[in-house]
Amino acid sequence: MPFSFHHFNFNVADLGRSLAFYREALGLAEVRRYTAPDASFQLAYLGDGATSPLLELTWLRERTEPYNLGDNEFHLAFAVDDFEAARRRHRAMGCVCFENETMGIYFIEDPDGYWIEIFPADRGPLPLP
Repeated sequence: MPFSFHHFNFNVADLGRSLAFYREALGLAEVRRYTAPDASFQLAYLGDGATSPLLELTWLRERTEPYNLGDNEFHLAFAVDDFEAARRRHRAMGCVCFENETMGIYFIEDPDGYWIEIFPADRGPLPLP
């Protein structure tokens, strides 16, 4: 019985702000949206146009307080062909929250505090031996 990865979810406080961030920072585009019949929540699915897994952003109308991300020990990871250009873009956006020069990776933070790892596509997320 094979399984295939479909999506990962982040709950967000401001759907419009999050959509703009993911579009500018990572080039993700909304591929579909669901709005509950009573408008109590919306689900927006984002994709990169090249791979099948999606990022689901969930907005809840009644939610007013920020989400508690605990120790935030989870993250998404994205490979990029031009690592230095991506890092310049993210630094200009002010969203770089951690850099690990030894490993050759860095993290950006979205508007709700979720971390996203960025690494060079030509070598993967770990440094070469």
